[in-house]
Amino acid sequence: MRLYKQIASILLLTALLLELRAQETYYPDSTWARKKPQELNMNNEGIEEAVRFAMANETHTDKNLSAAMYKAYEREPGYSILGPVRPRGGPAGLILKNGYIVAEWGDLQRVDMTFSVTKSYLSTLAGLAADSRLIRSIDDPVRGYVWDEKFEGPHNSKITWRHLLNQSSDWSGCLFDICDWADRPPSSGTPDEWKSRKLLEPGSQFEYNDVRVNLLAYALLQVWRKPLPVLLKEKIMDPIGASSTWRWYGYENSFVNVDGLMVQSVSGGGHFGGGLFINTLDQARFGLLFLRKGKWKNQQLFSEKWINAVRQPSAPNPSYGLMWWTNEKNELAGVSKNIYYANGFGGNYIVIDPEHDLVIVTRWLDTGKLGELVKRVIDAVESK
Repeated sequence: MRLYKQIASILLLTALLLELRAQETYYPDSTWARKKPQELNMNNEGIEEAVRFAMANETHTDKNLSAAMYKAYEREPGYSILGPVRPRGGPAGLILKNGYIVAEWGDLQRVDMTFSVTKSYLSTLAGLAADSRLIRSIDDPVRGYVWDEKFEGPHNSKITWRHLLNQSSDWSGCLFDICDWADRPPSSGTPDEWKSRKLLEPGSQFEYNDVRVNLLAYALLQVWRKPLPVLLKEKIMDPIGASSTWRWYGYENSFVNVDGLMVQSVSGGGHFGGGLFINTLDQARFGLLFLRKGKWKNQQLFSEKWINAVRQPSAPNPSYGLMWWTNEKNELAGVSKNIYYANGFGGNYIVIDPEHDLVIVTRWLDTGKLGELVKRVIDAVESK
């Protein structure tokens, strides 16, 4: 009888351990596990339809991205491409549920430009600086950390890290031969009028402007005093198991002296070329890191506090947090306001849905179709 009780206890303990193991949070290693949608209580037909939808709604952006950029930014005075550009690939993407790949399409290993999705990576390095107290508070004026002329004067001296992160600084000046007023200028007026405009109080109005984003990258380089791509690799990409194929570029004229070494200050997007070149699988690992609130396996790479900060609607634009887009104003119709996403020119997205434990990465999607794609995926979860 005692032997039977011991065997029963062992079997019960084994069952409990197996159940506990099944409940463990999954993180991919070098090989990423795939599961069928129905294994994770998703509607298989709904997911297949979402994939067909993504494939059928490719962006209209020219595959010759240099040509596409010159056409898109032709109104900008003196516009030129200063960093690397590569022709784009076709539609690609994947859907993660509970960390597992449940659907994929296109070439997941092709390295492509990702344009303003780069901003969300740049924001992460600001978060690491805040976590490590290199930046004591993102509401500190940047002038206290970067003492050159870029943050001097009655207006620029008031600009904080938060203003740069939520794109409300209205910083005035030129960086790497590009002036703020020439980047996405107003639809009316002349260059002389744009140059002499009345500056807005920092924090009062959102304005998408890559010169000011590049200024944030420059300021973070001054704080970290090492190349930002090296920092990203050491602190984020290597720990999450990203490939060695991604690259982060600045411009041919964006090299600055850091402690006696010439270091390239990288760009926060591909507006003038450069930015992050990366494959879809690596984008998905980055997205999963945010879904897991900055934790990868047993390592907290950056704080949950930063995750909460980046997705908070900002006062100047509730649809924008700290270089992540929010769904506060229901731009993605019919889905939760708690969804947030990285967004890049040409239809590049990383969508984070904490409520359904989902990450959606999609490349070269028609920009008007993101909301419908996300809703199709969520409907496939909720219909089971």
